[in-house]
Amino acid sequence: MSEGYWALREHAAWLDLSDRGKIRATGEDRARLLHAMTTNNVQQLTTGQGCYAFFLNPQGRILGDANVFRFEDHFLLDTEPEAHQKLFEHLDRYIIADDVTIEDARASGGGFATIAVEGPEAAVALTKMGAPIPEHPYDTMPWESRIVARASSTGSEGFFIFVPVEQKAELISQLAAQGIPSASAEEARVVRIEHGRPRYGEEITERYLVQETGQLQAIHFTKGCYLGQEIVERVRSRGQVHRVLRRVVLEMSEAPAAGAKLKAGDADAGEIASAAFSPALSKVVALAYVRVPHTEPGTELTLDGVKARVT
Repeated sequence: MSEGYWALREHAAWLDLSDRGKIRATGEDRARLLHAMTTNNVQQLTTGQGCYAFFLNPQGRILGDANVFRFEDHFLLDTEPEAHQKLFEHLDRYIIADDVTIEDARASGGGFATIAVEGPEAAVALTKMGAPIPEHPYDTMPWESRIVARASSTGSEGFFIFVPVEQKAELISQLAAQGIPSASAEEARVVRIEHGRPRYGEEITERYLVQETGQLQAIHFTKGCYLGQEIVERVRSRGQVHRVLRRVVLEMSEAPAAGAKLKAGDADAGEIASAAFSPALSKVVALAYVRVPHTEPGTELTLDGVKARVT
């Protein structure tokens, strides 16, 4: 791992996230539709606020996740690349008599590129550049022709900068002039797993239920009806999850493949969703779906006879 990894962990680095999906929703019914289609309370958001939410199918399975940002005349859904087309088609299917128009706002369509600045000193770095710093998670603020959102892809302190495609190179030059290094996608992935931050398309897929992911900040349990809500409420009321996503540290230097089985004695105790070697720990860190009896921090498990510890 090079300078970008250590900068992300200890200082600040920038990431090019322009391949992320972006959906712009306009029209009088936009808040009502998104409120009925997501797990979080979209209708209570005011201009400049946002939230993190899941989109579910009627069986409560996760079709995708999004950072939902409210602006004066539209919403912007910021998604993982794998979820963009699926969510676009999903929303389009449910726009029937609603006054809602959705548009592709990705960089590839001439819309916005996304540059993230993340790490413990991200706010300091952006302040030196004259950027505004949104106060709360998912808040947004204008920065000339750009938008700064308080959001993170790695689980560290972080900010997404939505910049018109034609101004992307200029922003990157500004970051370089401030001495902020870039970090690669692989370096960001290692830091993300170190921080225990799951990503849709890797650790979170349609295979899982909301509560299994542990990302309960995406759920508003008293907002009322939305697509898939019946399953979420049934799981909540009955406590019926058998596995939960946990961070696991393994005493090895070679990352195991997704699907590798964790054991408690001779019994199956979990399954690796993703893993990477951590230079900072000199061990492998992983995100794994662990059976509920073994989810307490400090629980000792094994993988192929090698020690693993839930953290």
